[in-house]
Amino acid sequence: MPTPLAPVGAARRLALGILCFVLFVALWGAATWSGLVKPLFLASPDTTFTEGVELFMRFGFAWDIAVTMFRVFGGFLLAALLAVPLGILMGTFKGIEAFFEPFVSFCRYLPASAFIPLLILWAGVGETQKLLVIFIGSVFQLVIMVAVITGSIRTELVEAARTLGARTRGVVVRVMIPNAAPQIFESLRLVLGWAWTYVIVAELIGSSAGIGHMIIDAQRFLDTGQMIFGIFTIGTIGLITDQLFKRLNRALFPWSLGR
Repeated sequence: MPTPLAPVGAARRLALGILCFVLFVALWGAATWSGLVKPLFLASPDTTFTEGVELFMRFGFAWDIAVTMFRVFGGFLLAALLAVPLGILMGTFKGIEAFFEPFVSFCRYLPASAFIPLLILWAGVGETQKLLVIFIGSVFQLVIMVAVITGSIRTELVEAARTLGARTRGVVVRVMIPNAAPQIFESLRLVLGWAWTYVIVAELIGSSAGIGHMIIDAQRFLDTGQMIFGIFTIGTIGLITDQLFKRLNRALFPWSLGR
């Protein structure tokens, strides 16, 4: 039996990750090539790949990807610019937390998709509406996560800083933020994944471009190959950004590697 929490080497980790994808494609191919699942309901791996090539060659799918990425990262950046400072303040100062926490917790349970009719009324069906859907779906979750992370810093560190003469500003800037930064960055990585779910919802209504728009068009023609390829494209972009976030976290905060 493997030892709990035992580290796995980089080469072995990569091999195991690739093996998981290989097994997934093998099971998918076995279900479709054998005729167990009809092509109407699930396209085979080779058909999906062929449809994907056609999307890029004939239908300008690269532009759809670029549009969707702009919406995701734009809405996510707006949410992060508000949520991270507010979350740090809430986690640091209990009075600010007492003021904002009930309202933020209330808003956190409001589904972003329910705002779409109102946002269309307020902002139309352009890019602003789609950015706001992602913003609403991300900002309140991120505020709570950052506040919890910041507020969980060991009180001994704060007391030691005060003993050494640090004032409130110094405690926040030189103790609390550096200590919480790696976990805040990890929270950003997690919330970015949620932002991808909101952008597809936003693109289902009143959109003329984007991955979600392409998936809806493919659904009208019962083209499961294109639909699956669009879904896998989102997963691929998400995997790449996820790995970039991990590497950037290690590069920016080397003091957290020993945790």
